[in-house]
Amino acid sequence: MMTGKQYKASLKDGRRVYYDGQLIEDCATHPSLASAADTVESTYDHYYKPGADALSDYMSVPRSVEALRTHMVKHSDMLTEITFASTMTLLTAGDRIAKIRPQGRENIQAFVRHVQKNDLRMTECITDAKGDRSKPPAKQDDRDAYLRVIERRSDGVVVRGAKLHISLAPLGHELMTIPTKAMKPDEQEYAIAFSVPVNTPGVKIINVGKPPLSKDTRDFPVTSQMFISQGFVIYDDVFVPNERIFLDGEAEQAAVFAHSLGLWTRALGLARMADEADMMAGLAQLVAEANCLEKVSHIKDKIADMVIHATLIRATLEASFANSKLSPDGVPVPDELYTNAGKYLGASNYVLIVRNLMDIAGGSGLTVPSMLDLENPDTGNLLRKYMATKSSVDGEYRMRLLQTVRDLTATSNGGYRVNANLLGGGGLFAQRVVTRGRYDMERAKRLALKVAGLEKPASA
Repeated sequence: MMTGKQYKASLKDGRRVYYDGQLIEDCATHPSLASAADTVESTYDHYYKPGADALSDYMSVPRSVEALRTHMVKHSDMLTEITFASTMTLLTAGDRIAKIRPQGRENIQAFVRHVQKNDLRMTECITDAKGDRSKPPAKQDDRDAYLRVIERRSDGVVVRGAKLHISLAPLGHELMTIPTKAMKPDEQEYAIAFSVPVNTPGVKIINVGKPPLSKDTRDFPVTSQMFISQGFVIYDDVFVPNERIFLDGEAEQAAVFAHSLGLWTRALGLARMADEADMMAGLAQLVAEANCLEKVSHIKDKIADMVIHATLIRATLEASFANSKLSPDGVPVPDELYTNAGKYLGASNYVLIVRNLMDIAGGSGLTVPSMLDLENPDTGNLLRKYMATKSSVDGEYRMRLLQTVRDLTATSNGGYRVNANLLGGGGLFAQRVVTRGRYDMERAKRLALKVAGLEKPASA
């Protein structure tokens, strides 16, 4: 296992990461990545165990529903969560492709052991550049609009293309790369799944996103804990050895990886949403109390809406655990119906929850002064005086709450969270499709027919 210090040192491996037109010399200290790297470092130290054969508790594969529940709610950072989701995606997909491509499953299992043994982190690379969205991969003006195989060798393949919106791509060790969608029989060159190290020749990552303007963590209490950058990952004629290939030309199996990733990404997203919803309800209550408005009826109603939302999100998460099924290898898989319904509920209502929080906080949730102004001898006492509400609520306490509201809603991080909740794991339409597909509509129709006094539905 690696310590946090060893993890940061492992990032100095010659990887090509760019930001604002410049090559990053050290991903662990660059402003666009430092806070995230610090958080990953703390996770490494949290789970570190000495010994050559030690295995991180977080990197182990759960073998029971209770272990899965514990795994998904335990202490972690986003990169480690992504690694867990990627691991479970590969194992789930490996089971599903075993009959058609047994060597793919074998490669997946060997790769997962490699990641576990070396305590590595990986990111999920799925969304292609896509070019002309009205055309499928094989009919694009530029065939590279979707990542594809451009050359086959006896020892592997060469791929070309790009993957977009890859969270924390510069901070991982491996790029787990899979098809973005189902492929047709004439799209075999696009039916490729593999993993390569981030420092593989030909891999270039353009890091996207602006970190907080101030280094004072009190002004950005949420963003400062870990700013989530996005990587634009380019595969500029990258060689992939045979042992790193999981799918190669089996077009009918291309969607298996995307569906598996969707399940695990949404399951982990749902777990985060449950905690986030509870946190935002608690923050709304604290702000209402600090503003001395906690007994006002419309404030109570808004918080009640937030509480109901949080409770329903938690309920779908628990239902996804309770209805889990074991894979052929004995790995519990969350129920897709409840996972997708819960993720849809959380994503579609997130903006409404943000609206309630902002409405409760009032204008100061947007315009609260900097905490450095509180320390300025010319303005500090005045801010304490005018930001206070009653003798038990001083100005600094209220300002800290309002800075949290602002960072959650009105900063670039606030905008990122709105979009990440909406688009993470696929947009709302993807969750609607899976939810409808997994719902027992035949049972629902039987119930309706019984109430209507009918024996069977009319023929189509």
